[in-house]
Amino acid sequence: MTNPIVKIEKLDFMFETENPFLFCAHHKDAYPKGNDELGPPASALLGRNIGNDFEIKDGWRMYHGKKVPGFPAHPHRGFETVTIVLEGFVDHSDSHGAYGRYGNGDVQWMTAGSGLQHSEMFPLVYKDKDNPLHLFQVWLNLPKKDKFTKPYYKMLWAEDIPVIEEIDSNGKKANIRLIAGKYKEVESLDPAPASWANDDKNNVNIWLIKMEPEAVFNIPAVSSTITRNLYYYEGDNIEIGNTTIDFNNRIKLQGDQDVSIKNGNEESNFLLLEGEPIDEPVVARGPFVMNTMEEIREAYMDFQETGFGGWPWERTDPVHSNEETRFAKYSDGTYEKR
Repeated sequence: MTNPIVKIEKLDFMFETENPFLFCAHHKDAYPKGNDELGPPASALLGRNIGNDFEIKDGWRMYHGKKVPGFPAHPHRGFETVTIVLEGFVDHSDSHGAYGRYGNGDVQWMTAGSGLQHSEMFPLVYKDKDNPLHLFQVWLNLPKKDKFTKPYYKMLWAEDIPVIEEIDSNGKKANIRLIAGKYKEVESLDPAPASWANDDKNNVNIWLIKMEPEAVFNIPAVSSTITRNLYYYEGDNIEIGNTTIDFNNRIKLQGDQDVSIKNGNEESNFLLLEGEPIDEPVVARGPFVMNTMEEIREAYMDFQETGFGGWPWERTDPVHSNEETRFAKYSDGTYEKR
């Protein structure tokens, strides 16, 4: 068997991805106790570049938030966001009037399609203890035929996401949290209807993998044409073949080979992104991802003229309450609560 490793490179705040994926951000912030506005105390904002704070200071960032950390209203067109929250909360609001709060294992799957504005704020809901946040946001491209699909989002609630436990020959465990795709005979919850991930032949897999110390886990072969990237974001080291790899690395792998991972002496955590490429041109500018530069210009013009439905909220950075409640209110009036 040939070496399944194609490339190893260090991880940064922004993970390098491959078609059909466009982008992956890894947010891990040790936020302090919250105030009445669900943000950090005013004294903690001193010395920060408020409105564009991407430098870790005291263990956290404000991003584009001014009072509450996060990303106030901004537009998207032509792709999807898959937001995987491991710890903490995200408050969603959008230009179609939908809103909600999700976190602590929940995943939001949002299809921007023809155009949508949304706000993603990180409310500090606890006044009596710290508010750690840990999440991934994955951008998944849409094919040309679906670039102008109607905007849509759905919640994959933590309690419903399949988790598979594998036990190796030495009794050591690995858990696979199945955000998208399938593992052996287990299938994920349905992604958004227009998603590239919604067609089995596109082999889109988004997994979170957790391995006990000294556990062995096998990623099964899929096809020679998929792109396959394993992001080793927590742990000490692992072995793949005869190669020892430290944590905080992206490992690009062959898609048509079984990949055996042997964990080291600490628990290890990974994000796996793999799928068949979308064989079309990709032109990306800021919040828009289309097939031509002309379509990008049209996206900017359309947003300036229509606001993709306007903004129905009194502020660009809405937060919803100081409670832990997880819920989703959709634009058709449907309400879910967890």
